[in-house]
Amino acid sequence: MAELMIKNFDLSQTASSGQCFRMLPATETGVYTAVSGCRFLKLAQIGQCFHFFCPDDDMPFWNNYFDLDTDYTAFIDSIDPKDAYLLAAADFGSGIRILRQDPWEMIITFIISQQKTIPAIRSLIETLCRRYGSPLAQENQPESAGFFSFPSPEQLNLASLDDLLELKLGYRAKYIKSICTDACSGKLNLQYLHTLNHTEAMEYLMQFSGIGEKVASCICLYGLHHISAFPVDTWIKKILLREYAPGCRAAKKVPAARFYETLVRECFSRYQGYAGVMQQYMFFYERSRSSRK
Repeated sequence: MAELMIKNFDLSQTASSGQCFRMLPATETGVYTAVSGCRFLKLAQIGQCFHFFCPDDDMPFWNNYFDLDTDYTAFIDSIDPKDAYLLAAADFGSGIRILRQDPWEMIITFIISQQKTIPAIRSLIETLCRRYGSPLAQENQPESAGFFSFPSPEQLNLASLDDLLELKLGYRAKYIKSICTDACSGKLNLQYLHTLNHTEAMEYLMQFSGIGEKVASCICLYGLHHISAFPVDTWIKKILLREYAPGCRAAKKVPAARFYETLVRECFSRYQGYAGVMQQYMFFYERSRSSRK
């Protein structure tokens, strides 16, 4: 077990921020479980003190996974003092960190996420893991019993299109089957994907069936840790229109197809290189406000 003091990290906020679906609350208060690859973690929080229940050899992995070496205070301190909305969003969600997740898992996850609620996404992912992943039960981590790894391309490719349709994946089933075939054949080269910058990764990902701009942007932000990525979904569109469009002259002079792209570029240029962190604060804040109404 390792014990660390960490600022700007909150398990509940990070787990419910919409970027990960295999970090779940345990029965004990302030305790979460997380699965990434073939690793299992039990993690407890008391204030800024965190207890990592895992083998010592796994700590470098989890340190990287939770992005613990990055100074999120610096991101928050960089916010324009005139931007009352973003200041409030960052204050509310200051415990969120952009996780360094597996790109393959994020590809499948965000193909599934289209037109699905967070509970539905979690349920579908766990079903895929139970059916096609590997058991994680280990003697030195008895709590890992009942957990499964996320299936590799080869494991998931064992599922037929009919198998995937039976899981109620709907139109997403054909996209998942296609992307598995592409990954197993080498057409989708996951190692090559790691070498690309944000712009290159977006272009590469959108060549594949089922991956549009929004899904590609989520993969870049949450799977490749390109924290300049700024996914624009329904929640973010709502924020941009209400909080930023009225004062953005440039956005009024471009075609409709480039409206949100222009808004993001004009209003978040000062956060070049880490705009995705601001997006996460905004997304979490807006969704939380909506649920409290």
